[in-house]
Amino acid sequence: MSDRTLNATKSATESAANDAAVNVQASPLIDSQCALGEGATWDARGGFFYWTDIEGARLWRYDPRDGRSTFWNMPERLSTFALCADPHYMLLGLASRLAFFDLATGQIEHIADVEAGMNTRVNDGRCDRQGRFVFGTKDEASPVQPIGGFYRLNHDLSLERLALPSPAISNSIAFSPDGATMYFCDSPTREIRACDYHADDRVSNERLFAKLTDETGEPDGSTVDSEGGLWNAQWGGRRVVRYDASGVETERIDVPTAQPSCVALGGAQLGTLYVTSARVGLEEQALAADPRAGGVYVATQGRRGLPEPLFNGSPSALAARRGA
Repeated sequence: MSDRTLNATKSATESAANDAAVNVQASPLIDSQCALGEGATWDARGGFFYWTDIEGARLWRYDPRDGRSTFWNMPERLSTFALCADPHYMLLGLASRLAFFDLATGQIEHIADVEAGMNTRVNDGRCDRQGRFVFGTKDEASPVQPIGGFYRLNHDLSLERLALPSPAISNSIAFSPDGATMYFCDSPTREIRACDYHADDRVSNERLFAKLTDETGEPDGSTVDSEGGLWNAQWGGRRVVRYDASGVETERIDVPTAQPSCVALGGAQLGTLYVTSARVGLEEQALAADPRAGGVYVATQGRRGLPEPLFNGSPSALAARRGA
């Protein structure tokens, strides 16, 4: 999430127009001080909340039963990740590659390099409803250019590029409850896009889903609820916005930090909204006014989430590919 300019103050007109839409305020939960918190993910199987500090190269886990947080250090920046069908493993989207991570031993098994030789890194990602990992990349240069891509890691660990426009900063990857629609964005465009996601693995009918109309904010990480609504964290906008399946805004969560970055619906009833945030790019004065930047925030609202799809590939498939 580099190359973002944060406008520290909203106009009075914008604030007045939006006050009626803000019906819930998030509150601080974990003061993790992440440089770039991202990847909000609820593990319904284990009852944990996971997230990453990309620039801190750490995978974090929070247990709401005892309020404890732990983390694992990574060998390079951890941009995104996915829960695996095999509960012993996590799929990692490291800055330059994909890998399996053994949660018990810390062992990392390399799967594939991503955009080798390019000045890009892996960024946002989610599993589709078929249990395949879909992710995008971002340009590491400044200013960013649309040179990245969107990819899918299949069950057999083959990697393919999706026929979608090249992003400068990929984000907002999520899937409708029936799996037939994929959401995604190129953050600097301030638009969330959608496409048809076919059973035969094609993507088509790429189109505008929602356009940010506030003076501040860019679309960042998203999740989809059980009613098909898309919840989007809006970087630089101090908010999470829910859009219904037609792209109409239905509600907002006010987040008391400058850079909310990703969202997940979790908890026992999947009704707790977890929001990650970031400190990167904030100057000293802004950090003094926003001391819990980089922490995790939480809000309770009336919608319910869906269990996070699990990645159905495994290290055994990796061994099979190597032996082929």
